[in-house]
Amino acid sequence: MSTQSQSVPARITTRTVVDMKGSGEKISMLTAYDYTMARILDQAGIDIILVGDSASNVMAGHETTLPITLEQMIYHTECVVRGAERSLVVADLPFMSYQVTDTGALKSAGRMMKEAGAHAVKLEGGSVVVPAIRKIVDAGIPVMGHLGLTPQSIYKFGTYKVRATDTQEAEQLLKDAHSLQEAGCFAIVLEKIPASLAERVTQELSIPTIGIGAGHECDGQVLVTHDMLGLNKDFSPRFIRRYADLYAVMTEAIRSYQSDVKKGSFPDENEQYE
Repeated sequence: MSTQSQSVPARITTRTVVDMKGSGEKISMLTAYDYTMARILDQAGIDIILVGDSASNVMAGHETTLPITLEQMIYHTECVVRGAERSLVVADLPFMSYQVTDTGALKSAGRMMKEAGAHAVKLEGGSVVVPAIRKIVDAGIPVMGHLGLTPQSIYKFGTYKVRATDTQEAEQLLKDAHSLQEAGCFAIVLEKIPASLAERVTQELSIPTIGIGAGHECDGQVLVTHDMLGLNKDFSPRFIRRYADLYAVMTEAIRSYQSDVKKGSFPDENEQYE
């Protein structure tokens, strides 16, 4: 007598992501910082869940991504990993957890994999972080790169404006993209750069590009989930498409609850025990 086993969705891996570029299938990526959101994204079919250091802004209310620590990122990542059965979970290494020494970068990446259970890590920067990437990849840890507007360097840039609009910076970004690929990155995020440059990078690389404010020719797209769902009303760059207005939905629900409590209509007889 045979029993039909319940089908389990295949886990997305770094190999899957690279193969998606080869087959022309676009890659979907969204952020999560906790179990509940990760569970929703995973069951909705998102390919990659990014535990971004944007948690510094979204979860902690900081102005930049710089204050969040490695320990805090490990906590957020382990929560997300518990909620992701299918999605590939990529975790940001936060500011100053990989810039000091290459050995320090490897230790940070190792903690993220061993303690949090991440499937890969993400680092910001070009040629300057290549030695660290090589060391991490050589240890068997997958790395996603990040070029263009790199939020951890915001005080160096002094602005959130589009990057690589001039020829010199554009050519350097292209060189950095090739360097990251040669160092072993399995994918690269391209943030807030001209669409034409992102298209060129995408065409020249064999690994996938994932854009945020970088046009539709990238191999995939990423947004901060709280922005996409309309939970954040204070951040509205042109690259965000709001697929819902959960701020309004939640506000109305909370006001209704408060009103019912004040009126004494919650709980009613069906919502209590005899």
